[in-house]
Amino acid sequence: MKTSNPVLSRLGQAAGRERAAGYAQPGPYAQPGYPQQPYPTGYGYPAAPPTVTPMTLDDVVVKTVTLLGILGVVAAATWAVLPDQLLGLAWIGGAVVGLVLGLIISFSRMANPALVIAYSVVEGVFLGAVSKTFNTLYDGIVLQAVVATFGVFFMMAMLYKSRVIRATPKFTKILIAMMGGLFAVMLINLVLALFGVNTHLRDGSPLAIGFSLVCIVVASLSFVLDFANIENGVRMGLPQRYSWTAAFGIVVGLIWLYLEVLRLLSYLQGDD
Repeated sequence: MKTSNPVLSRLGQAAGRERAAGYAQPGPYAQPGYPQQPYPTGYGYPAAPPTVTPMTLDDVVVKTVTLLGILGVVAAATWAVLPDQLLGLAWIGGAVVGLVLGLIISFSRMANPALVIAYSVVEGVFLGAVSKTFNTLYDGIVLQAVVATFGVFFMMAMLYKSRVIRATPKFTKILIAMMGGLFAVMLINLVLALFGVNTHLRDGSPLAIGFSLVCIVVASLSFVLDFANIENGVRMGLPQRYSWTAAFGIVVGLIWLYLEVLRLLSYLQGDD
């Protein structure tokens, strides 16, 4: 199956090589008109067929629930155990380490379950510290943000399943460009903030509210790409371990959406 996603194309080629592994090349014993046989092994038997199990939708669901469970348990433990004076350190440390792990996983050519699980643990610490800080300032805001986040996720899943929204090549290119632009703006804003420059993108101003709304819309639409990648990956017969990579993509989108919803709710409550 053709796909416009270069990552899936590369992984699909890797899957093909893995499925072919274990089969030897045609040997000198082939006869005209008969299927070519592989070279015999040391005991005269052909090489064993490969045992690569393709991933399924159920694999992705199980892995996603597993990662979210790990993230939730670590976040709850961080909230309950970490002293208030260490929240800032956990916030910054978790964000930096999570970003590094996320980049490694995203640009890796191979699925690495250990790294994906480590990412969920680190992000659990980060989200636990962030959530506790926000909930201290705005009581009940975390529960509101969690409900809104999963509500948007399931709504996007239904829209994708009913084909109301489809990951066409044009849609994919535009959305990826918008995501890249938003991340570039956020990075520049962070650097300027370190030098004391206020761009009003994260201070609760009307501009900040508008920026968060744009981020929420883009983060929500990113699930369409995740669903399409999963669907294409299953059709291409990617190995089962790549379900961890697919689950990682969904978790990243949920984290981004949750943080933006949390920010937006804090802006709105701050105006009361």
